[in-house]
Amino acid sequence: MAARFADIPFLRVPVGHDAHRWSTFPGERRLVVATRTLTSTIRALETLPPVLRADPRVSVVFAHDPTSAFSDGSLDLLHDAGCRVMPWEQLPYAAPDLILSTSENIDVSEGECPVLVLPHGIGFQKYVPDSRSPRRRLSGVAPDALFEAGRAWTAVSHPEQERQLLAAHPKSAGRTLLIGDPCLDELLVSGDRRGEYRRALGVADGQRLVLVTSTWGPTSLIGRDPGLPARLLADLPWDEYRVALVLHPNVWSAHGAWHLRALLAEALDAGLLLIPPVHDWRPALVAADAVIGDHGSVTLYGAALAKPLALAAYGEEEAVPGTAAADLAELAPRFEPQGGPLRQIEAVLRAHADQPERYAPAVSRAFDEPGTALTRLRTALYGLLRLEPPPTPPPAPLVLVPPGPLATNVTSWVVGTRIETEEAGRTAVTVRRVPAAVGEAWSEEGEGDAGDGCFSHLSVRPGDERDQRLTESASVLVASDPAPTAAAARSWGRDALATWPGSLLAATVLTSGDCLVVLRDGRTVLASADAGNLDPGLVSAAVYTCLRAGHPPAAGSMTLRVGAHRDDVLLSSWSP
Repeated sequence: MAARFADIPFLRVPVGHDAHRWSTFPGERRLVVATRTLTSTIRALETLPPVLRADPRVSVVFAHDPTSAFSDGSLDLLHDAGCRVMPWEQLPYAAPDLILSTSENIDVSEGECPVLVLPHGIGFQKYVPDSRSPRRRLSGVAPDALFEAGRAWTAVSHPEQERQLLAAHPKSAGRTLLIGDPCLDELLVSGDRRGEYRRALGVADGQRLVLVTSTWGPTSLIGRDPGLPARLLADLPWDEYRVALVLHPNVWSAHGAWHLRALLAEALDAGLLLIPPVHDWRPALVAADAVIGDHGSVTLYGAALAKPLALAAYGEEEAVPGTAAADLAELAPRFEPQGGPLRQIEAVLRAHADQPERYAPAVSRAFDEPGTALTRLRTALYGLLRLEPPPTPPPAPLVLVPPGPLATNVTSWVVGTRIETEEAGRTAVTVRRVPAAVGEAWSEEGEGDAGDGCFSHLSVRPGDERDQRLTESASVLVASDPAPTAAAARSWGRDALATWPGSLLAATVLTSGDCLVVLRDGRTVLASADAGNLDPGLVSAAVYTCLRAGHPPAAGSMTLRVGAHRDDVLLSSWSP
């Protein structure tokens, strides 16, 4: 063995025949964490730190198998996390006491040490291509050779999965460990931070967050309908809804971020929150008001959080019958691609309000004793290492870290308005905005008129909009930054209208919270409200509508309606 080590001079601490001479920590056991795909690497990095917390007896080294079609990004992730990574070919010489992997499809070297496979999803609910043959295999199941050698141990989150595994692979008898699901435990304990996660994602008070989630493969939601996020953004009012997209890490790893951003360009320009594949999907799911998913695990996690949901795809040829995911598919409504998104979302929300425990039967078959997974995992791991667990308190699930800033700067909107007269003669204007990137196509002919007091126009922030065709076609210009005084706002408005002669008016919010609107004929309208902090895009829409309808644009108090929200706004003439 010494001669073989001598042939591999790049073996370093903590691996190698004489690593003890250089090591700072005299570990009693060596744990090798075997990673292969981006998905499994993410799950290992999320799960292990609290289990191995503050125990110098266990030396940990990562080994990366680069042979997967979905390995791209996993090695970078390990290095970014500060993991000590050895090449896969060194694994036979590492002399591990335990190999742990969250990827079941690994070819470990011959030996006697046990191999613990942790799931990177929920159970065995999907058939996937077998990289070793042209056939399909049950996802999550370790190779038969490991079971035959008496080395494989499979962690499951519910006793149903143990029975399923035994029926599909009889050699797994007695080789399962009931752990629970540490990911679900973190989602549940983080529920109180929902407001913090929403603020981090840029979801305003009163807005609903619709989370679209897709697994990978041609039968997935994104595989079957990549245009769904853009259609949602085109139909859901901008001031009332935000849309987030969670894609399986295999999609990112196989196709790359550049290709995904090109594919989703319209939706991204319209404000889609494209959630990074590593950790942020979890707080985003906690923050969501509704979930549109498929047969992936995130949809089932959403059901476990009692989220209103619908299925926009369900790969019957991939999904395994008789599982919790199959039960969920029987219970969940379908989201029809050609149906109106807003109407369907509202129907899902109403149905959930009437039956909030609708998905409890499916959830009860997927997760065992929520809140205890890390404690049970530590017990199992130390048992396989033949060590007593450390005397520290059992690990508990930790609250999730808020996601990083993801909001896209939307700079142009197609705006629809309706003007009507309320009781006592009060004017009311209803405003509905949709990002221009997914709104109806605009020509250079300008604004439209739907009749019966309904109008439409294009509103643009000229300082931020990169497509000059939109700015040239805009009826309304909106300043990007607040103005310190009304005089400064008037100056900006006059300059903007001079630069863009096709526009009718320009609006600026003041640092005081009021809003100043400059008309092309020179008139200036000051808008104020008791609530303050007026949105210049909404105020300018109301003034524009008054002009188009032949109403005086500074006619005193009016009602501004945006969805269910109402503001009393005072419009008055202003002069220096």
